[in-house]
Amino acid sequence: MRHPYFYIKTVLVVVVISVVITSCTKEAPNEISSTTKVALREAGNQLLLRNLDSTSLILPVKELEPYVYSISFEKPLAFEPSDLVTVINSSLNLVGMSQNYRVEVLQCTDGEVAYSYEMHVEEKRTIIPCAGRSLPKACYTINVAYLDRIPQNGYRQKYSLYLFIFGVGVYLIVLYFRKSKVEPISEEKSMSYSEIGSFQFYPEEHKLVKSATEISLSKKECELLEIFAANPNQIIKRDELMKKVWEDNGVFVGRSLDTYISKLRKIFKDDDAIRITNIHGVGYKLELD
Repeated sequence: MRHPYFYIKTVLVVVVISVVITSCTKEAPNEISSTTKVALREAGNQLLLRNLDSTSLILPVKELEPYVYSISFEKPLAFEPSDLVTVINSSLNLVGMSQNYRVEVLQCTDGEVAYSYEMHVEEKRTIIPCAGRSLPKACYTINVAYLDRIPQNGYRQKYSLYLFIFGVGVYLIVLYFRKSKVEPISEEKSMSYSEIGSFQFYPEEHKLVKSATEISLSKKECELLEIFAANPNQIIKRDELMKKVWEDNGVFVGRSLDTYISKLRKIFKDDDAIRITNIHGVGYKLELD
């Protein structure tokens, strides 16, 4: 059996090699730039279509500085800020780009900011003011800046990666010396379930069973159903469901909760003893006869 220090040295060598390779590897800004420009051109196209304009041009998307892009148009246009938020968010999501960004709408005449907002993965940091007030028809330039990619003296991203690699190395060393005691999972525990009408709910396995038929559940569906199953015939406030299921899991966008409730209703539609009732203005209740 090899001496423990052999494994420590091996881990350290791997970490050092990873750091050296990483330091010689540059992020592909050209790829990010090209992908972003495609996404923003699509956003510009959607804005023009909402203006019933399918013929005027979107001028070339410019990269003003690293991770800051500018869209401009051949002709004046008018739009609602809510439309701008929707089309830019949808276009960036479509190509899997950053969800932490700032948008500024500049007037061509004087360069003043006519409208701006910030979008963050953390919903509480998202700022979207005056979304319902339309901007009059005029010449605008739209600037989009990635907030989590703008370099700080060119070092932030590189050293974040170094710290990550170092952390992995330390974790592997600690893991080697830790004497883990793995508790055997009993058959009773692995097969634990709760009954919901004619269904058997297995939260750990993300599934429902009815008459030997298995129905797979998504993570969000399972988390919601687990809350309802623990509180049958009780009103669960909408805010409580959102907090427990979506907190720390990214931005809660639009009607996500209602969409997942609708999916659960479809699963239970053939069992008249099960109803997920909407308590208007309050939340939802799992009613079991």
